[in-house]
Amino acid sequence: MFKKILLTASLLLLPFMASANDYTGKWQTINDETKKAQSLVTIWEEDGLLKGRIDALLKPDSKGSLCDKCEGDLKDKPIEGMTFIWNMSRDGDRYDDGKILDPASGKVYSANMELIEGGEKLKVRGYIGFSLLGRTQIWEKAE
Repeated sequence: MFKKILLTASLLLLPFMASANDYTGKWQTINDETKKAQSLVTIWEEDGLLKGRIDALLKPDSKGSLCDKCEGDLKDKPIEGMTFIWNMSRDGDRYDDGKILDPASGKVYSANMELIEGGEKLKVRGYIGFSLLGRTQIWEKAE
């Protein structure tokens, strides 16, 4: 009887456990204007929060680029390898209350993200103050 209860509980929890991991992995960021992939990023979970790192810039002329407009510790650091998403906390089926850095401007925005299209795409929104005042990008799963 105990095995049946444990099996049933595991089957009920499996979709929730799997959805937490769907955010993690490799993603291609897509340029809003050209609709072409512009970078490869990795999202991972650390201490219950999601973080993101820029693994590779895909435009040949952007290789070796430094974050010259960034402030503080990130000033003039290589963009490739940089953690640019942090403190994304789970809020139901999505992540919210995080921060995202735009290396092109050096600005840090509040951010949220949610999976769309069956987890094959990630809707990432950076904003100032209210989520209504911001910009959304759709990233594609790279794995």
